[in-house]
Amino acid sequence: MMMWFFLLSDTFTFGAFLISYGTNRFFSAVWPDPNKVFKAFPMMGHMSLPLLFVSIMTFILIMSSVTMVLAVHAGHYGDRKGVIKWLLFTIVGGICFLSCQAWEWTHLHSEGAWWGSFTDLSAPASSIEHFFRAKAISNPAFAAGAGMQATHDFYNFFFTITGFHGAHVASGVVLLIIALVNSVNGTYDRRGHYEMVEKIGLYWHFVDLVWVFVFTCFYLL
Repeated sequence: MMMWFFLLSDTFTFGAFLISYGTNRFFSAVWPDPNKVFKAFPMMGHMSLPLLFVSIMTFILIMSSVTMVLAVHAGHYGDRKGVIKWLLFTIVGGICFLSCQAWEWTHLHSEGAWWGSFTDLSAPASSIEHFFRAKAISNPAFAAGAGMQATHDFYNFFFTITGFHGAHVASGVVLLIIALVNSVNGTYDRRGHYEMVEKIGLYWHFVDLVWVFVFTCFYLL
């Protein structure tokens, strides 16, 4: 029951973040185009691959949810080896997702994006700055300052919400590792049930579901 209360409170928290972001997004005269901002890919240089990297991230997280379902299913049948195998796959998926997010943050930071930052329109062209310079030329409101404020708000919301979600994923990975160790040690077999694995599974599915909304708000709209 406590897990459900925790997930409910987290739902309100993420909901408040995303509603606040959406309000700013749709009441701003201009806003960053995700196809221009999120077009980088590791080891591809300046090649433009809009949303490909984050799509792979999303696929990894969704597949980790599938492996979590299989771990819970194995637990229902007391299949310790199955639980261990699928928990391990889920942990790998979570770590891969966090590694991808770390690369994305590092890349954006290298282009001048961070909490509280404003894009410098006079800086050398990059995947982010080239877009904003073009906007400043074609949109007087942007050049007058609306675009700079939109950039500032976008950065703040993006890093806060994805960071908050990333912290939840990291916490989930820690819980999964604990469950894996307990499974290897036979703790759940001695208890006669794998209820803890099921509870952690609820948390993991929640984190995955939240990402679907984060992905939609920041990368698709």
